[in-house]
Amino acid sequence: MATEGGYPDPMRQDILDLVRRYWPPPSLYGVKAAEEEFVPGKSLIPYSGPTWNEEELAEAIQALLEGQWLVSGERVREFERAFSKKVGQEYTLMVNSGSSANLLMVSALRSKRLFGFSEVGVITPVSGFPTTVAPILQNGFKPVFVDVELGSLNLDLEQVEARLKDTPNVKALMFAHTLGNPPDMDRVLDLCRRYDLVFLEDNCDSLGSTWGGAPLGSFGLLSSCSFYPAHHLTTGEGGAVSTSKPEIEKILRSLAWWGRDCYCVGNANLLENGTCKKRFNNWLPVLPDLVVDHKYVYSEIGYNLKPLDLQGAIGLAQLRKYDWIHRRRKEVAESYRSFFLQYPDLFHLPEAHPKSDVSWFHFAVTIATDRFSRDELIRFLESRRIQTRNFFAGNILCHPAFEHLGDFNDYPNALRGARSSFLLGVSPNLREDQIEYVKSSVREFIETHGAPGASAA
Repeated sequence: MATEGGYPDPMRQDILDLVRRYWPPPSLYGVKAAEEEFVPGKSLIPYSGPTWNEEELAEAIQALLEGQWLVSGERVREFERAFSKKVGQEYTLMVNSGSSANLLMVSALRSKRLFGFSEVGVITPVSGFPTTVAPILQNGFKPVFVDVELGSLNLDLEQVEARLKDTPNVKALMFAHTLGNPPDMDRVLDLCRRYDLVFLEDNCDSLGSTWGGAPLGSFGLLSSCSFYPAHHLTTGEGGAVSTSKPEIEKILRSLAWWGRDCYCVGNANLLENGTCKKRFNNWLPVLPDLVVDHKYVYSEIGYNLKPLDLQGAIGLAQLRKYDWIHRRRKEVAESYRSFFLQYPDLFHLPEAHPKSDVSWFHFAVTIATDRFSRDELIRFLESRRIQTRNFFAGNILCHPAFEHLGDFNDYPNALRGARSSFLLGVSPNLREDQIEYVKSSVREFIETHGAPGASAA
């Protein structure tokens, strides 16, 4: 008996069995290292990496072997439906990256079928990742920057309200929950109601986090997510935009699929008359006598941001690990928190609001002393084969591409974060002996810089 792809069932099973036996490959971020003996000072402690195994690899190979879909197809469609439930939205569109997801969210605001915005202001924090800011500029909107809070590194909501009072034509609010940790979402939603703002929720770092029991990603009119290997779930590259408005879902799909008006997905693309039941019809108002194929009618100025179907297959395998990934990230972050809290005079740490349950993306540490610098500490850790990262772009106005947008000195906390904050990974792949080595290395550094020691934790 042959499969749809032409392979006999026994042959396909042999291939998949060999794929599973091959795991782990010689090098895949930190996955193989996590399964080997850890040698302090010699073995790399990776900052991040995918939390997957032979199941994701086998799902991807099987998607290729079946051969019906290469680009977005039935596995992507199945993933979209399952992912929507995780973020509390009705609809999800999978795309090729989290950055593309942010681009789609902002681009939807320009659609003639939605708001038709042009040259409006969008409030956003000056600190974070550039692809939260770049789509605002790419769509001809004006970023209206606010500073962040020390510690949490989340946007300062006092400044948000001040900007709303003194800046004309602000129509939207867009920000990322920093490292998975939300700001006061009750106040965010109140500001959006009172000032009639469209809330674009950058949820790329926050999958699994909740506010008041509701998942982050469910609060925005639209929300984005990233499936880059460092993130909670990964499909290699990949991302998603979610919404509960069917009319917006169609606009998003159009924007991501060249701007076409047709909204057929998966197997519906194979229907002779399409989902609309009138695929060949008089679709162009200016040429009412011309019959055209709905697949070649364009209602948006769009992009090509489709994922591969094998990415949908990987995503489905990743979703089966969702709860464990969330739990393990919390455990690693709490272990680091307990350690750094022993040095309250040396470090600022992010605090979670009592109404939130945070699935930490990374663990942020901000230096709060002049005994040593951020750079001295991270150089020491890197010399011990412990990977670290800066806090993304820090103050975005310090960077050549964005420096024309304002004076970075106007945002002192973001500047402080750029100088003094760094990130430790909380990947579920981290083992207890690796975590303890990170702590002992920080402790050794502190003691050599004249700071009081602390007990092991």
